[in-house]
Amino acid sequence: MPVAQQIGWFKKMSWDPVYRLVKQIPRGRVLSYGALARALRLRGGARSAGRAMAATPSGKGIPWHRVVGECGKILIREPYASLQKKLLESEGVKITESRVDLRNHLWTPPGKSHQGKKHSRAPREHRNSRNTKRP
Repeated sequence: MPVAQQIGWFKKMSWDPVYRLVKQIPRGRVLSYGALARALRLRGGARSAGRAMAATPSGKGIPWHRVVGECGKILIREPYASLQKKLLESEGVKITESRVDLRNHLWTPPGKSHQGKKHSRAPREHRNSRNTKRP
């Protein structure tokens, strides 16, 4: 797609669905830009989600600070990065070296409960039985 068409598409797009989903993120939880984009099937993926969050209108009660990078990293620049960190910590979110502890604070959007679940491994005796020699 030519750059001119891409720019036109972004100007026409409403970020309201993004803001509605971000408003659902509970206190003490975070969502990544990529997960936000996947949940809404945003064209342009995480970058589009980032553009939407950068354009967040003030005074609308949108918790912009609850959206972070894929590995929990705070990606925005200062002075907003410090503000994001303070806001998250005030909600009880643990941050170490500008990264959110996603194991304890990651939020899964409604209807997306299958994402992020780890597949269980086969029982130990079953795995070992494949490696044993038969008489």
